[in-house]
Amino acid sequence: MQIVKATNLKNVILPGLSAVIPACRESNDGGIKNDSGQAGMTAIRQVVTGLLVSFLLFLFPHFSSADNTIKVLILESSRVPLPSEQAEKVEDLTGKVFFNGQSYVGSIEIIKDEHGLYVVNNLPFEKYVEGVVVSEVGKDWEVEALKAQAVISRTYATFTKNQNAEKNFHLTSSELHQVYRGNNIDQSVIRAVTATKGEILTFEERPINALYHASCEGNTELPEEVWRVSYPYLKSVECNDKNTPYESWQRRFPFDEISKALGIKGVKDISITSYTATERVKTLKIITDEDAVEIKATELRRLLGYKKLPSTAFKIIKGETEVVFDGKGYGHGVGLSQWGAFEMARQGKDYREILSHYYPGTTIKNNEELSSRNFSSK
Repeated sequence: MQIVKATNLKNVILPGLSAVIPACRESNDGGIKNDSGQAGMTAIRQVVTGLLVSFLLFLFPHFSSADNTIKVLILESSRVPLPSEQAEKVEDLTGKVFFNGQSYVGSIEIIKDEHGLYVVNNLPFEKYVEGVVVSEVGKDWEVEALKAQAVISRTYATFTKNQNAEKNFHLTSSELHQVYRGNNIDQSVIRAVTATKGEILTFEERPINALYHASCEGNTELPEEVWRVSYPYLKSVECNDKNTPYESWQRRFPFDEISKALGIKGVKDISITSYTATERVKTLKIITDEDAVEIKATELRRLLGYKKLPSTAFKIIKGETEVVFDGKGYGHGVGLSQWGAFEMARQGKDYREILSHYYPGTTIKNNEELSSRNFSSK
């Protein structure tokens, strides 16, 4: 691929990404040099520069610090292969990228590896939080639920950024991490994010892994049942969901489709073999023409598709050539339930009460209060 210099760039079309990027190259001007014979002029320049910087920060507060940005890999689906460690940077751009009908602001990095080209959006942290909130729960939710979502989205991003600090990107825009569909212009979301600006959930002075899901219909799940790792602030608590779109659902899968998804031939029966402490399915037995295999319910859900099989809280209705999953809830069930937060807000709870319920033992702090050593996720 021929690289087009950004100085002459107006529109770049990336094959396979369907992206159009109006942009110009980012440039970094060196600082003011001291000259012993021009001390007075240097002082004047420093004052003028300081005033100019202050003015720019007043106009663009989100761009106040390079540390206050985050790198998001724009990804349509969690099934798309991630860039390898050998991925190389192709271009640095600034401007706006249009991808699948969404616009993304900030600086853009294009990286490539054996899989192809990827777009990484480097943008101000708080603008990213706005985009996540409107993508995850929408603009018409109760304001306290929006505030709660803003805090956990910011906290989760901080935790994940710390883990991936040395990588080409910190997290993805897909459900693999948290959904981000680009620039937000909704005023109710902006107000909720602004009202909680910089606030994150902490435990023992460190940002927590603020996991959350859509709906659990009962009690929240324990993280060790899903990922074999536990956190003292993620316990099983009442979901508080009420009248949700996921109160009950059914999904029908022919055995042939299950065979294809699992990569095994001749599936002819499936049964539940164990449950978690919160009565979700833990393991299942798959019977084939030649063998029987056991699989974790969370793995079955991943292979079939998170949207196709909304949760692991299900019963099985078997037919001759197919199986019906009769279930409830949406997501892994760990941490905050978004629909539960909505119901708590509707009942008059504020966002601090909501967060305290789902993450017991945590404390809300402004990220500026914490030293850099406290931002380690280890």
